[in-house]
Amino acid sequence: MPSPSSSSGSTPPPGGTAAGAFRPRPMKLSILTAALQELTPRERREADPDLAIEEWLAFAAEIGAPNIELSCALHPTQSDVPAAALLDPVANTLDLRKPFTPARAARVESAMRSTGVGLSELGYFDNMLAADDSARKVKHELMLRVFDAAVLLRCDAVAGFVGRNPKIGMDANLDMFEEVFIPLLREAKARGLTYLIEQCPMPGWNVTDAWHNNIAYAPGPWIALHRICERHGVGDQLRIHYDPSHAILMGQDSRSVFQYLRDSGYAFLIQRFHVKGQVIDSRGIAAWGYGGQTMQRGDRDGDTPRANPAEQQNAWKKQTVFCEHELPGTARHDPLAYLQNRSVDWLDHQLAARELLDLDPQRTYLVLEHEYPKARVQDKALLGPILAGSLAFAKAIDEAAAAMYALQHEVLAHRKIPVQGFGREAYRT
Repeated sequence: MPSPSSSSGSTPPPGGTAAGAFRPRPMKLSILTAALQELTPRERREADPDLAIEEWLAFAAEIGAPNIELSCALHPTQSDVPAAALLDPVANTLDLRKPFTPARAARVESAMRSTGVGLSELGYFDNMLAADDSARKVKHELMLRVFDAAVLLRCDAVAGFVGRNPKIGMDANLDMFEEVFIPLLREAKARGLTYLIEQCPMPGWNVTDAWHNNIAYAPGPWIALHRICERHGVGDQLRIHYDPSHAILMGQDSRSVFQYLRDSGYAFLIQRFHVKGQVIDSRGIAAWGYGGQTMQRGDRDGDTPRANPAEQQNAWKKQTVFCEHELPGTARHDPLAYLQNRSVDWLDHQLAARELLDLDPQRTYLVLEHEYPKARVQDKALLGPILAGSLAFAKAIDEAAAAMYALQHEVLAHRKIPVQGFGREAYRT
């Protein structure tokens, strides 16, 4: 449900309304509630689950977030992956151990009205292709509850992963996607929902040596999955919630990713954005390369996973030995890193999205996601200013990109005045 603050407003933009006028179109800002997992202490949430949503909406208003992406996850007592084994946070801000009823939805909507904070989408990020049948059944059942909650909250999209069955090859996972994931998309279609896939490859999700544990990790796989969806009449249900941090993790830059989609006729696939960066450590690359630490990680003894979940977390050294997540605005501007695809060039990211993708910026959500380890403090008073600063940075960068696009592609183009210079170019090495 969009909030008043997320609309474009009624004041005419500078430059008038005639053809060739200056009309920048900023995106709509949001924040994933996993940024502060335990905003509401668990002993209070257990007795009154929706209190967590109410308090997060109030917190969002305090830090300047006009919308939230409401995070859902299996309750810690139900999850097949212990919290100690996770690299990045999950949050069951939306607690669905009990069905989400119209009364619960009314309570949440009342809180949205009183805080002025809207809802961009619901998010449940889990392995929908889990190898174990019983674990996968639990995950799918929760996803269907998320779908139902989205409908009651008048939300048009749910974000999540596809995942991977690590016991079979990638081509076999495409077959499994057709068998077990297509039915989820049919349920989404029946409810008028879009499923937005985040493309993290999830290299440390398990203690195998597999790097790609989410098969929807790049444009090539997105296109393959979408073609399967089209064969089953659910092509419109599959879209991408693009996160540039994962492109950096795989040595890609956003402009080239977007250009590839346009060249392939799939520029429509990316519909929304997670705002999260990645900073590559050149020393780690020198030691291990982009495959990450492949041996002596401490997550297993031989081929046997270690029993302690905290030790299993060492599987994430496949990623963490050479990179660290960035909360937008916390990393120094580094032109050389941008050119080497070792940090997100935020301004060009937002500009390229407007130039190359099929989207309406004013209807597109830009969702802040906080996974910078050193700033993952779980104290509202300490974290609030950090998130407020990052939100302000993301907003300013997007507004700058919107101004550049309007000036270059509308104002100057209408007057047949050439744009200066070349800018960043796709596929350039």
